[in-house]
Amino acid sequence: MKRFMMNDLVRWKNQKTRKPLVLQGARQVGKTWLVKEFGRTEFLNTVYINFDRQKELGPIFEESLDPNRIIQALEIISGEKIVPGDSLIIFDEVQEEPRALASLKYFQEERPEYAIVATGSFMGIALHEGTSFPVGKVEMMTLNPMSFREFLCALGNEAMERILTEKDMVMIQSLNRSFIEQLKSYYIVGGMPEVVLSFIETRDYNRVREKQELLLDYYRMDFSKHANARLVTRLNQIWNIIPAQLSKENRKFIFGQIAKGARAKDFELALQWLSDCGLIHIVHRITKPGIPLKAYEDPHAFKVYMNDIGLFGAIGNLPVSAVLEGNQLFEEFKGALTEQYVLTQLVSELRQPVFYYSSANSRGEIDFVIQNEQRIMPIEVKAEENLQAKSLRAFKLKNPEAEAIRISMADYREQDWMTNLPLYAFMSLLV
Repeated sequence: MKRFMMNDLVRWKNQKTRKPLVLQGARQVGKTWLVKEFGRTEFLNTVYINFDRQKELGPIFEESLDPNRIIQALEIISGEKIVPGDSLIIFDEVQEEPRALASLKYFQEERPEYAIVATGSFMGIALHEGTSFPVGKVEMMTLNPMSFREFLCALGNEAMERILTEKDMVMIQSLNRSFIEQLKSYYIVGGMPEVVLSFIETRDYNRVREKQELLLDYYRMDFSKHANARLVTRLNQIWNIIPAQLSKENRKFIFGQIAKGARAKDFELALQWLSDCGLIHIVHRITKPGIPLKAYEDPHAFKVYMNDIGLFGAIGNLPVSAVLEGNQLFEEFKGALTEQYVLTQLVSELRQPVFYYSSANSRGEIDFVIQNEQRIMPIEVKAEENLQAKSLRAFKLKNPEAEAIRISMADYREQDWMTNLPLYAFMSLLV
């Protein structure tokens, strides 16, 4: 499967002042496959260490973190000669051996010529007790579920993806029906590589949903593995209520809707835990569209989205037929599903904070607001071809310097005060 982050890995490899790399991501987003493919295509040989399976390697790091000693041991164990520039060292599931993570500091300081990539889940790296994280001594990358463009490539539709990348508007608009059909499939399947692979092999949405349910079960088991019993209950309560919170007209996350009498202070830790582990995205409100947006963040008002649109549909028990065929009962949830899609694409490809805006009285809400250099871009999301954008127009009148964007099923069009981008092509056309 084509992952666009491969280009980032190649750039990392070619840096003159390269640091060891830590590739993070939620469970099952494809970290191991990506770094192995990177080693296969960009290096002469790869030394792969999995600390979850190879428990016997722990003692190598217990006595000393001397890079020369570690390299010698890895060569003996792997039977491979490790040559700077020619060899890639992979520390997979590095959270299972905290001393291996700590050793990256010494590789950076003493033997920076070695190319080392450590992979691990947010859950393990962020929460593992006793982990000495090498702050400032490593580079960080985050792998998210597959974007819609990556999904197109995985299904053999590279030509469609190329049309989007090249911003060929004539072709995009002439093939809009084909793009919409592919987008509907993506809404159901999402971007978890194992789920995508199942869909490629079977084209069976029922099998897709089975895979998604299994992944959701794995996540819940991870809650129990990494958190205490009291926190696990609250993690599950938040996890299960995300679809209901997003399906409200006002999608702001309300703690009181989790359970009767629920208070913010009782659930804030669980919410941050899920965010730190890459399982959810928290989108905070801004009080003013100023630069930088982060300076105007309201920490007490936010919306919560899942890390993958396919898992979002699965945990909400959304019928596949509702997406493929459409029906009246689906209309209210369609807006939430579409926002979930837009948010995950922004996070995956833009790689910068995403916010939303509403006035003090919560009227005139703007679904998302992003900052591109010195440009403020308010974004309104429409699930269909609805071309009304009253809130966006009002925002533009108050903030004429903002670049107003509406994302909908309608074709690309530029108006004097805003630009409409089609849902299936918005990420390619946005920046």
